[in-house]
Amino acid sequence: MKLRKSELETLNSKPETYKIYWQIFFTFFRIGSFTFGGGYAMIPLIQEEVVKNKKWIGEHEFIDMLAMAQSAPGVMAINTAIFIGYKMRGLKGSLIAALGTALPSFIIILLIAMVFTTFRENPTVERIFKGIRPAVVALIAAPLYKMSKSAGMTWKTVIIPIAAVLLIWLAGISPIWVVLAAVLGGISFGTIQAKNLTKTD
Repeated sequence: MKLRKSELETLNSKPETYKIYWQIFFTFFRIGSFTFGGGYAMIPLIQEEVVKNKKWIGEHEFIDMLAMAQSAPGVMAINTAIFIGYKMRGLKGSLIAALGTALPSFIIILLIAMVFTTFRENPTVERIFKGIRPAVVALIAAPLYKMSKSAGMTWKTVIIPIAAVLLIWLAGISPIWVVLAAVLGGISFGTIQAKNLTKTD
């Protein structure tokens, strides 16, 4: 019995579909397996893989996704993985990306919890983590510098992140209010620009 053209296309596309699902899963599984320092330390690895190596999304789109991931509730690394997975293959892609990101941590923490009491005061383990901490700071700082260029950061706009840091650090204002203020400020600025362009035209 001959298959219709649409059925043949569906069958031919299935291996390729499964392949991209495995790529999404193993990409985020690898990132989750070798990241120390939490969600922020994952940023350079995610950027390296999905922007530079895989070219799944562009630099500017990645920065926008980070802004959304940071603003949304939950762990930033998981949120970013969900955004990228959804961009690639919709709901299934987002679930697979989130699973790939979270599974290594779940397995490692489960194993550590099982033997935690035996090595928690081990001086060698303590030295290892003390050595890792400075590297984590560098991992966070390097992509921030690169992303500031891609975001079009200038000497005029650099006052915004500095003001946000000072408000959170010195004034003790919750990051939630800072994010909301930035959202409202961005909307207001965009509205004013649009009106000025309309008047000019």
